[in-house]
Amino acid sequence: MTIGIRRRLFAALVPAVAIATAAAGCSNSSNNNSGAGAVPTLTGDCAQYQAYAGHAGKTVTMFASIISPESDSLQKSWKQFSDCTGITIKYEGSNDFESQLPVRVNGGNAPDLAIIPQPGLLQQMVGTGKVAKPPAQVVSDVDKYWNKAWKQYGTVDGQFYAAPMSANMKSLVWYSPKTFAANGWKVPTTWADMMTLSDQIAASGKAKPWCGGIGSGTATGWPATDWLEEIVLRTGGGQVYDDWVAHKIKFSDPQITDAFTQLSKWMLNTKYVNAGFGDVKSIATTTFQDAGKPILTGKCAMLQQASFYGAQWPKGTDISENGQIFAFYLPGINPSVQTPVEGGGEFVTPFSNRPEVQAVQSYLSTPDWATSRIKVATGWVSANSGADQTAYTDPIDKLSAKYLTDPNATFRFDASDMMPAAVGSGSEWTAMTDLFSGRKNIQQAQQAIDASWPS
Repeated sequence: MTIGIRRRLFAALVPAVAIATAAAGCSNSSNNNSGAGAVPTLTGDCAQYQAYAGHAGKTVTMFASIISPESDSLQKSWKQFSDCTGITIKYEGSNDFESQLPVRVNGGNAPDLAIIPQPGLLQQMVGTGKVAKPPAQVVSDVDKYWNKAWKQYGTVDGQFYAAPMSANMKSLVWYSPKTFAANGWKVPTTWADMMTLSDQIAASGKAKPWCGGIGSGTATGWPATDWLEEIVLRTGGGQVYDDWVAHKIKFSDPQITDAFTQLSKWMLNTKYVNAGFGDVKSIATTTFQDAGKPILTGKCAMLQQASFYGAQWPKGTDISENGQIFAFYLPGINPSVQTPVEGGGEFVTPFSNRPEVQAVQSYLSTPDWATSRIKVATGWVSANSGADQTAYTDPIDKLSAKYLTDPNATFRFDASDMMPAAVGSGSEWTAMTDLFSGRKNIQQAQQAIDASWPS
């Protein structure tokens, strides 16, 4: 499940917000504006937007699942661009985005741009025939600044459509640096070291090594799917992961069974979990928001969760390398799989090729826009390698960006978000919840998921 759904799941619908824009006083020179249709010369601070000039007075509509307060910083990120070019970006955010976008597109009321959080939804929209191809600059920027896997997720049937916008890092383990230092525990750099550390912590009797929770209302089960995905990527690599997503490799396949076995030694291990809440079964009834709280009280040593979990720590928590809370990269398992990273993200998808729409779309694909967004938003990460990494003020954002921008990383998108909805947000959530609650064993969970796969 993507960050867009998780972080916005219970938020209220916000109305459309138009950013009032006007060409800034420094934006053009009257000496170059005498001919009809002439492109003004932007000057001063606005000169950086010259490539997007010539569309003053035009409006571009944008629709997404990003709502206030997160949408406030989003709109700040393009304010100078909008002021200087005179292009009004009329933004609307909705927590019903995933259901409303198909309705609008099929009803002939598509936005100019949509920020789509799932490759599956992008594929669905391309199937309507209403998605426009991107301008050359967008293609060039994606080729230059992103790990090649990102372009794959913005591509349908061999045609690239949508550039990535935001990203989140899932391959993290949250812990307390102060607690680790007090006990002489070292941050592991390999999976074997992590298991050895887990045994050491369990034997000490000072804490349980792991805590976890997969409760999330109607989306209960998604954290468990992430744990399985992390292992599949780390053991089998990108090709096995891709074939699994496509069901060329079934859940009952020996390679996926091996991942389940690794999971049983980790998060289904009675010696390791569930600190502060109970036994293994308590993971199924503990919310993912509450799962990490025992780290602060010393009852739990580690929690595997994504970068956006930073928002769940109490206000005032010192999140830093030597503070109360920090995170480390979830280590690899198979040495032949180079820097496995699982993540999620959102894609800017065009439903119009009008010049002003392409101007906005092009700007949003640049390192300049990514840096602008970083400067005004904490808890937001870009996988654009050209963005200014020094602009991050949040240490978790900076850590996440380090791995998300690595061109050599084995990056893959959340598997359940790419599987058919009946599986990825249906039977898999249910079966994994049943596995942790004890209602199903591994084989039964595998069979249930495979049986639900659409023919």
